Amino acid sequence: MQVDAVADFSADPLEVEAAALAAEAGGYAGITVAETQHDAFVALSLAARATERITLQTGIAVAFSRNPMTLAMQANDVQLVSGGRLELGLGSQVKAHIERRFGMPWSRPAARMEEFVSAVRAIWKRWETGERLRFEGEFYTHTLMTEFFDPGPNPHGNPPILLAAVGERMTEVAGRVSDGLLAHALTTESYLREVTFPALTRARGGSLDGFVVTLPVFSVLGADPQARAKAEAGVRRQIAFYGSTPAYRPVLDHHGWGELAEKLNRLSRQQAWDEMATAIDDDVLAAFALAGTPAELAARIEERYGDLADRVSLYTPYDVDPELLTATAKHLRG
Repeated sequence: MQVDAVADFSADPLEVEAAALAAEAGGYAGITVAETQHDAFVALSLAARATERITLQTGIAVAFSRNPMTLAMQANDVQLVSGGRLELGLGSQVKAHIERRFGMPWSRPAARMEEFVSAVRAIWKRWETGERLRFEGEFYTHTLMTEFFDPGPNPHGNPPILLAAVGERMTEVAGRVSDGLLAHALTTESYLREVTFPALTRARGGSLDGFVVTLPVFSVLGADPQARAKAEAGVRRQIAFYGSTPAYRPVLDHHGWGELAEKLNRLSRQQAWDEMATAIDDDVLAAFALAGTPAELAARIEERYGDLADRVSLYTPYDVDPELLTATAKHLRG
């Protein structure tokens, strides 16, 4: 099982560069950079120049805040700068953010994403082969590419595309058009086995050969009881935040926790964050998170997800001792 480091969600590009250097020195397979307060491609360009070995993953880049041409160019450039180490992780985000934060259109996200990825691949193919660009879809049309704007074939090939998905329809899209799935942290072993993997298998005609599944695992780590209590509180709070989002409700419904989803959504509209965290009881916490010493945590991740995930990262939405993360990663690799 390969283990990736995760840059802090609020890290600026220079901080991501430093985190990538530390991840490479620490033996991680790659580093994942989210797109929250800063542009992930700028950060990964700096990380690419500072490192030599680790993979560089956008986890995620927001697809629908862009168009296929702009994203194809950004990914192509980072792939070039990194010597072929980019993993292009894409996600849809949710309707409110796409329409109200980015001012972009939102409709039929699964169908739109399938076409978006297909358009990116068509653009890359044009640059690779020189054949005429003629992509005409329902949501995106790209029919013009002159020599002046054509970067030509990337000497390192095109990066793999990994797609973030939770619901069955988007998961099936991931199976059809991407090279791998970025599972969400708000998932469970049961949901992966009974919903996610059947959807992927259907979409891929029965075989997942060559298809990569990456999984961030909610992890409770602490050097002493007080630190572990703070870690657990941070994980409960993050589970509650994700659980309040309608897009992630299928996971809660799968476990019969629909009433909890409604309660969390109602409290989120009131910005009652502390009350939301207390709504995550021990059963819900145990379904989504794992805890223990580095050796215990690694063993529990392997036991729960060893036959499901090709790559994992430790999701710690709280201040954590980096040495505990490194020790856990070493146990997983070993």
